[in-house]
Amino acid sequence: MDLTTSYLGFTLKNPLVASSSPLWDSISNIRALEDSGAAAVILPSIFEEQLQLEGEFLDRDLSRGAESFGEALSYFPALRDYNLGPAGYLELIRKAKSAVSVPVIASLNGTSRSSWIQYAREAQQAGCDAIELNLYSLVTDPQQNSVEVEQDYCDLIRELRASVRVPLAVKLSHFLTAPAHLAVQLAAAGADALVLFNRFYQPDFDIEAMDVEPRLVLSQPQELLLRLHWVAILYGRVKADLAITGGVHSAQDVIKSMMAGARVAMMTSAFLKNGLRHASQVICDLTHWMEEHEYDSIQQMRGSMSYRSAPNPAAFERVNYMRTLSSYVLATKEPAA
Repeated sequence: MDLTTSYLGFTLKNPLVASSSPLWDSISNIRALEDSGAAAVILPSIFEEQLQLEGEFLDRDLSRGAESFGEALSYFPALRDYNLGPAGYLELIRKAKSAVSVPVIASLNGTSRSSWIQYAREAQQAGCDAIELNLYSLVTDPQQNSVEVEQDYCDLIRELRASVRVPLAVKLSHFLTAPAHLAVQLAAAGADALVLFNRFYQPDFDIEAMDVEPRLVLSQPQELLLRLHWVAILYGRVKADLAITGGVHSAQDVIKSMMAGARVAMMTSAFLKNGLRHASQVICDLTHWMEEHEYDSIQQMRGSMSYRSAPNPAAFERVNYMRTLSSYVLATKEPAA
């Protein structure tokens, strides 16, 4: 049974990858992941704000007016204490590379070019096998249009590609006007892989305290559907590897991801719910399913349910909207007397 797949130029022993999480700032956890069967690990994100703090720019901004509005500072996270900080993060890369044999991928979270170029070089020098750029941002300026936003993304990737040799993956939001067009543009700019999709963590309202509070909700398998849809559409139409993240909890989810056209399926919430040894169960279930359905390899199933392989591509388009609604109505009708 051949479970191998390729991603970012690496041959992986299977398609299950541990996505970015604060869990992986521990070398013992990373070792446990490898022992359990995970084929690669994406380290916790280092944030643009942390790099700014390192240069003391954000420190001055946060302190301005603190005498009058001291409570305002409580709205910002203690970024000095989040994970290991910029210097500690580079050391984590070095230690992880020495501790495991699977690819170790650094995660950079931001959108601007000012700090990323130099830090990407430092991450490469520390020994990371690849870099995942997490484009996590909400555009709230009414004067900024989608063309400007997407052009900024492409320019950032182009400059990073010119500055580092290691493979570069781009993790995208699904809040896009034309995801297929942007995917093609990012690949042309130098992205070696596209990771679909980022999960946005939305704040909740405390109506008694009249406050906005952070709220972390783990992913659910239902979230996989959006990822399957877009990977299936992009498969074979963009010159970049495709990865699915968000909603991957079981071997069935990995199988669906491969059939849509992904090269890897990324998991974090399932580890939080089931423990780090969950990877071994997923790989075992994946192997059994392939044996029962007479699949010899992951490659054999990849893209088999993509847009270009579907006998009826309209299933991925607008016409399926009416069919979906009609199927629910028909299923709930009372039987004829």
